Amino acid sequence: MKKYLLILFLFVAGPVLSQDIHNARKMVKELTSKTMWGRGYTNNGMGKAANFISSAFKSYGLSPMSGTDFKQPFSYPVNTFPGKMRVTINDKKLSPGKDFIVMPQSIGKIAKGKFEQKDSITFADTSQRVVAVLKDKLTWSPAILQDDFTGIQINKKAIKGYPINFEINIENSFIPEFNAANICGIVKGTETPDSVLVITAHYDHLGGMGSKTYFPGANDNASGISLLLSLAKYYAANPQPYTMAFICFAGEEAGLLGSKYFTEHPLLSLEKIRFLINVDMVGTGQTGITVVNATIHTKEFSILNQLNDKNKYLIKINSRGKAANSDHYFFTEKNVPAFFIYTTGGIDAYHDIYDRAKTLPLTEYQDLFKLFVDFNAALMNK
Repeated sequence: MKKYLLILFLFVAGPVLSQDIHNARKMVKELTSKTMWGRGYTNNGMGKAANFISSAFKSYGLSPMSGTDFKQPFSYPVNTFPGKMRVTINDKKLSPGKDFIVMPQSIGKIAKGKFEQKDSITFADTSQRVVAVLKDKLTWSPAILQDDFTGIQINKKAIKGYPINFEINIENSFIPEFNAANICGIVKGTETPDSVLVITAHYDHLGGMGSKTYFPGANDNASGISLLLSLAKYYAANPQPYTMAFICFAGEEAGLLGSKYFTEHPLLSLEKIRFLINVDMVGTGQTGITVVNATIHTKEFSILNQLNDKNKYLIKINSRGKAANSDHYFFTEKNVPAFFIYTTGGIDAYHDIYDRAKTLPLTEYQDLFKLFVDFNAALMNK
């Protein structure tokens, strides 16, 4: 914890105007560091990230949304891979993350044999319950169940020809109740505290695959957490007429589990939420942003566009309808007015080992910050 407080001192010691791009890059770098181990399920990655965000909320001067702790604990099952992750195909040792990934629901296995071709991309040893699939691009996600087979996806460029001979040594550990927590803080309103504006983002990512490979998750979603923390710092220093609430969700990558839990066990009345903005993958922006639920909340979408047209923040704001693709969704299902905003253009790294801090451009980070401040002010009739 002392380490996190020291790091946070560097972020807090600067000027109040928290959209400073230098601080944003430092925040993303820390959230994607080896210490955080992909903010997932091994090496206490998610727990370290939760402590980091809680310390940030405290240092900025936010109050817990309920009780004396920023954390809202909950649990869910997850299949993890903390140990051996060795795969050899056609006598070539493959590199985890780069050359292959293990299918997330796989059971641990030590096996050696030959594949039988099932189709142009699928190969299997049915007697040993091992399957391999050829892929043009490798992407990974956590699984909340464990199956009775071991699967690997192989980058087509990693081997010559089809996979024939194989050797694998893969360890898994299924956790029936993985302990996670949403991180929830507020800045109480000065005039109408029962009206609430909410900013949300998920802080979890994919974690690690084996003992040497982790998924940094810079755009997804260290970028969103960095923006949320910048806004939290700003509003803590500049309290508004409405209450400003900030929620960092766990379990998004496993199926929007943190936001679902919060809407089923809300720490504030959902009926008091005037509007919610969820940010997920906001580290680019060369071609603008997309707003999910824009076709539902046309008045608020019009306000957003008017502010953008006036101040020339973003090159384009794209409209999209309802979609169950991030943590806004379960709020929408509870009739909470909400946008999900993500940036477009730039890097294409996604759910892979290449979503790194050093290649994340943060193209529209400052403009998004300003647009959100303007939008929230408009909602409060300021």
